[in-house]
Amino acid sequence: MSQVLSDQEKIRRDSLNELLRLGINPYPPDTVEVNAHATEIKKKFAEDQSLFQDVSISGRIMSRRIMGAASFVEIQDSTGRIQLYVKRDDICAGEDKTLYNTVFKKLLDIGDIIGVKGFMFITQMGEITLHVKSLTLLCKSLRPLPIVKEKEDAVFDAFTDPEQRYRQRYVDLIVNPQVREIFLKRAILVNSMRTFLNLRNYLEVETPILQPLYGGAAARPFTTYHNTLDTTLYLRIANELYLKRLIIGGYDGVYEFSKDFRNEGMDRFHNPEFTQMELYVAYKDYEWMMNLVEEMVEKIAIDLHNTTEVQVGENRIDFKRPWKRFTMYEAIQHFTGIDITGKTEQELVVIAKSLDVPVDTTMGKGKIIDQIFGEKCEPSLIQPTFITDYPVEMSPLAKKHRNKEGLVERFEAICNSKEICNAFSELNDPIDQRERFEAQLELGKRGDMESMVLDEDFLRSLEFGMPPTAGMGIGIDRLTMIMTNSSSIQDVLFFPQMRPEKRST
Repeated sequence: MSQVLSDQEKIRRDSLNELLRLGINPYPPDTVEVNAHATEIKKKFAEDQSLFQDVSISGRIMSRRIMGAASFVEIQDSTGRIQLYVKRDDICAGEDKTLYNTVFKKLLDIGDIIGVKGFMFITQMGEITLHVKSLTLLCKSLRPLPIVKEKEDAVFDAFTDPEQRYRQRYVDLIVNPQVREIFLKRAILVNSMRTFLNLRNYLEVETPILQPLYGGAAARPFTTYHNTLDTTLYLRIANELYLKRLIIGGYDGVYEFSKDFRNEGMDRFHNPEFTQMELYVAYKDYEWMMNLVEEMVEKIAIDLHNTTEVQVGENRIDFKRPWKRFTMYEAIQHFTGIDITGKTEQELVVIAKSLDVPVDTTMGKGKIIDQIFGEKCEPSLIQPTFITDYPVEMSPLAKKHRNKEGLVERFEAICNSKEICNAFSELNDPIDQRERFEAQLELGKRGDMESMVLDEDFLRSLEFGMPPTAGMGIGIDRLTMIMTNSSSIQDVLFFPQMRPEKRST
């Protein structure tokens, strides 16, 4: 099927053919040895104008002002934009003015990538500018960029539609520099976390993405098939059970930045593919892990913003330690006025309905409590808060509370009304763990599509003995949303999952 081209795309292809006719390769093997970048040049040259007298830089043409025998061009590299001054007599050899009059003025377009060499100076308008002495076309762009235009004195950007931006992230990154900044901050966040853990001598590891059984969380998996093994496999929903196997194997502390996959709905807080960091440390408990989490996240805020305070929408969130703490039952009583301690499943259904919280017959006691908490408590938790001591029915992998019957030693960190972290004193009693898995199977029979499966190999590993262990998972995407003041998870994923694109025929 032939490609349908717009008028502008046809013009660019005509330019491409004309370049070839002139003997100019629009995609040459040549490179320009870059020795400086736009942001560095503008910062340092403003302080010392003796610098950058032999500059070699490459970038994408973002604007042009043609003025006869001289022109001003703005190019963009990975750090920002810088102005070029291009004079015909400087870039053309002898009497041949073709390079400037034909190639530069007529055949180059916004979006083309060029390499230039020259020296820095300051124009009469006070603009730090590169005086170009040589120019090389490195890549011809065949599609026009959605550039900023002016209309009736109003400036607007033609590339602001979210769906277009997420589908064509490559264009989004070119024309919206603030988007690149989000992903730079995400990288700093991950490196800050990794450094924090490495300094404590925890081992970064890798565990399987394709698993014979899915486990470690309450979620529906993606299913695939391995032809050689003639078996069904699952994309992991969590890596918890494999990391615990490594603790059983003798490591004191292991962590992994894992891509996980959950076959669930998509909204501004959920993407089927997401990243979390899970950490497991032997001979520790959930109280210890709470202290580590708030210390780590406080450090991340400082590394990103030089302060513990972060602006998120209309809220100023402060990650300074210590964070506020509620037990789950305390939080529900605080925000609803109802004490659910000791309530049966039937009583909880009545309470939920009285609070206009939707429940159904597939929900066990734990899910009903979680639903009440999510509807009536989470929206009010803006500042970072630990919610502790969950019902045992909600936490099949957590150790029973040492002092409170019917509860487990678990916490979640809630911030800006959303969970960013989940952690336990890990269950290491293999008999109790088997019973919890069997209870999950019963919930599955009732129609709970997110109930856990029974993993015999994991139970076998527990029977060899796992030391008391604290475990934690923290959502990198959600934390990045908060730390970069992004309202949608799609804003912090380079390539979020999208519905199939409708193509015109």
